[in-house]
Amino acid sequence: MIRMEQYSFIRTAHRVYGKSIRQISRETGHSRKTIRKILCQEPYVYSCRQRQPYPVLAPYLPIIDNWLEEDKSRPKKQRHTARRIYHRLVREHGFTGCESNVRHYVRGAKVRLGLNVAKAFIPLEPECGREAEVDWGAATAIISGEKMPIKFFCPSFPGSTSCAAILVSGSRPSWTAISTPLPFSAASTLSWSMTT
Repeated sequence: MIRMEQYSFIRTAHRVYGKSIRQISRETGHSRKTIRKILCQEPYVYSCRQRQPYPVLAPYLPIIDNWLEEDKSRPKKQRHTARRIYHRLVREHGFTGCESNVRHYVRGAKVRLGLNVAKAFIPLEPECGREAEVDWGAATAIISGEKMPIKFFCPSFPGSTSCAAILVSGSRPSWTAISTPLPFSAASTLSWSMTT
């Protein structure tokens, strides 16, 4: 194989210094046919593939795409991760490939399907005993054999292991005076009063 510096030397010798193909062949030890090929073509460069082939994963790609399409209608916390997809393929379809290929494909597929949208992250550092962190979320729960959307409200207190989770069904929950023990305060309750 001809190294890049030899390639460059041959092209420079011919084009800049006007050496003949026969003379370059004598100096480099390469055949005249090889020298002609080098002079006719552009130098080889490395380029990314337009599409990564997945020989082992290829039969399972429609299944993965289908699962990811279904994830669009699910709450974010209930969507498939690449690891979960890999284990599901192994368990349900007898997949024998490696997890890294599944991860690589799922990363690109999520971007292509619009499931991986980067969002801003702002770190919060609440003061112990004075402030609480509150998470609001949504999930799909099966209650009495019926799927229904629920909202949840989870206050957590820094420096404490206590936690609370309040679940509400319906699309517009009304919150009135929810009391939860506050571990660091002389006052025994923390009250929220809000309506959404």
